[in-house]
Amino acid sequence: MDFTGKHIAVLGAGKSGETAAILLSQLGAQITLLDSADSDALRAKIAGLGIEPIQLLAGPGAETDPAQYDLGVLSPGIDPITPIVKNFLSKGIDLVGELELAYQLCKCPVIAITGTNGKTTTTELVARMFNACGVRTIAAGNIGTAFTGVVQASDQLDLITLEVSSFQLETIRTFHPKVTAWLNLTPDHLDRYNSVEEYREAKLRIFENQTPEDFAVVNLRDTLPALKAKPITFSAYQAWGDFQLHDQTIYFRGTPVLSMEETFLRGPHNAENLMAAMGIGFAWGLEFEQMKPPLCSYRPLPHRCELIRSIEGVEYVNDSKATNLDALEKALDAETRPVVLIAGGKDKGFEFESVTDLVARKAHCVVLIGEMADSIFTSWGGKVQCEKASSLAHAVELARGNARPGDVVLFSPGTSSFDMFKSYADRGNQFRTLIESI
Repeated sequence: MDFTGKHIAVLGAGKSGETAAILLSQLGAQITLLDSADSDALRAKIAGLGIEPIQLLAGPGAETDPAQYDLGVLSPGIDPITPIVKNFLSKGIDLVGELELAYQLCKCPVIAITGTNGKTTTTELVARMFNACGVRTIAAGNIGTAFTGVVQASDQLDLITLEVSSFQLETIRTFHPKVTAWLNLTPDHLDRYNSVEEYREAKLRIFENQTPEDFAVVNLRDTLPALKAKPITFSAYQAWGDFQLHDQTIYFRGTPVLSMEETFLRGPHNAENLMAAMGIGFAWGLEFEQMKPPLCSYRPLPHRCELIRSIEGVEYVNDSKATNLDALEKALDAETRPVVLIAGGKDKGFEFESVTDLVARKAHCVVLIGEMADSIFTSWGGKVQCEKASSLAHAVELARGNARPGDVVLFSPGTSSFDMFKSYADRGNQFRTLIESI
């Protein structure tokens, strides 16, 4: 693809948009970044890139920009129904997603991993496993480094390992992973999608361009349509998958391949992440004995059931990455000790009623924060002691006051953080700081 001299608009000046703009500028295009936000910080960030051809159009003017472009690139964080996108489409300009753009420039095969929960852990496991086995790869995509940020190194790699979100998959055309992994699907992002089914349809596009020569590593828990790729199935809860879990040991087609006790990962959900990683390795042709050492040495990333410290017999665990109910449910399921739970945050369009019985069984006290505190109180208050906090610091104070020796204070919000924090990482870091300061 030759972009020399092309005038290209990139919609959205977030991380993906920024890396797409840099890549296209390096390939000779003239770039205009459009973003409806209008702030000095945004302008300073773009100016700091130090690349003259990149122009910025920010604020309300970006939503009514009359200019014509040869191509538009859509960042995944920009909802297609927003005015900035509608204005662009009304001019009949071809619009491609950042993921699709990078794929069309990629010179090596890709592996794509999706799911409501566990994507980042599994992507990290796969990248570590492949590199330790002599297969050159980079983890990219929704994991933090955009696909457009690494694609120019693809001619020096054996494959690229991608974490992909439903937002990224909405705009694919030719995107064709040699191996896909479907980890799970639970209600999420209902502030963007009209229904769980619409969210599911977006995620299912990961299989769209696969052929019978490809592999799909899939969770038996979810009912999927017929797949063209060869399936490899897994489940920590069902007894008929290719990968199964029995007495803390993972089996592949009846043969034990990995003991959970040899790893730093805990809980059935992490067993499934390991199964998916090994399924991808098997599809690529690796041996299980090759895969074991890097998988066993992997330590969980921050904000994922991360033990911060123990104070007076109470453990404080940071699970800020729990941005939906399924993640909260898995964090509670993994606990064997009495729990004081801190939960709540942004209203993403789903209710907390479905986990009431589990919360009542695992937690003897709940501290609620954020804009959903009142509605969660209504759902849970009849079955478990609930208190509402005005801030995260207040929540920690209340949780500490209710915790007894032998308890765990579990910070697992069950929803996203944008009502009070910049991100789940900001939320988790603030929790860590509060606990470390006690």
